[in-house]
Amino acid sequence: MMKTAFLGLGVMGGYMAANLAKSGYDVKAWNRTPNRPGTQIAASGGANIVSSINEAIESADIICICVGDVPDVEEVVLGKNGVVRSAKPGAIIVDFSTIGPEAVRRIASQAQSRQLSFLDAPISGGDIGAKNGTLTIMVGGDREAFETCKPILEMMGKQIFYCGPSGSGQAVKLCNQVLCSLHMVGLCEAMLLAKRQGIDPQLVIEVCSTGAAGSWALTNLGEKVANSDFAPGFMIKHILKDLRLVHEVLPSENPLPGVQLADELFKIVSHLDTEGASQGTQAMIRAYLESAVENNPQ
Repeated sequence: MMKTAFLGLGVMGGYMAANLAKSGYDVKAWNRTPNRPGTQIAASGGANIVSSINEAIESADIICICVGDVPDVEEVVLGKNGVVRSAKPGAIIVDFSTIGPEAVRRIASQAQSRQLSFLDAPISGGDIGAKNGTLTIMVGGDREAFETCKPILEMMGKQIFYCGPSGSGQAVKLCNQVLCSLHMVGLCEAMLLAKRQGIDPQLVIEVCSTGAAGSWALTNLGEKVANSDFAPGFMIKHILKDLRLVHEVLPSENPLPGVQLADELFKIVSHLDTEGASQGTQAMIRAYLESAVENNPQ
């Protein structure tokens, strides 16, 4: 069985590493900040927590990465203590981060010059999908490397898609994030409309989930919106990063108005207080509630 490393044990990475270890894989895991909840989750699943990237990857056949943004991936892969410095030739890097197609192609090119394969494999499904091993994984890169890694991906995800050459997984993920951000707009506005009409939001969730308006967001986040539960499964600061990547792909003279609206609403929440940016995307409802308070002062 292939030896694996897992770098980045955040909200999702900790569960993913744990699921991989529970499936019988030899997993050495590392997190930039020790003693985080994700580190404990990975360890409880059987992953061996180590103190450096080098220790994690020195004998690894597959090197999984799940971090935040482009600079984080560049540091982990290309930095002075990065993967390319000590990974064995022929190893495959699988990056689950969302960093956009351009960054992927640049990083993949440098990895390939060190005899390493690089797959971009962004994920969707939030902390729920990471915990349950039901993530959707969108993969770009060399097809042979994908087939080699597929058994490992299937330990962490339920729907595994090969999307094409390097950067293709990222391209599909950005489309996914457009849908996710606009689903949240619709969910928040439906909850507000229900309240305005004296309808129990729980009834709206129950009824609308069964018809054409049903969505992952309604089923998994509707009740959280209704109950003002803003604990993060996917943080607002991360969706804002993803929408920034969407804007970078599009010509400035031809923006997407729905994306602009969602971006504006998420930014309102991120600036409300010190907690806003780290709350879950369902906290978008706070932007609407704040507006209602301002427009209807006591």
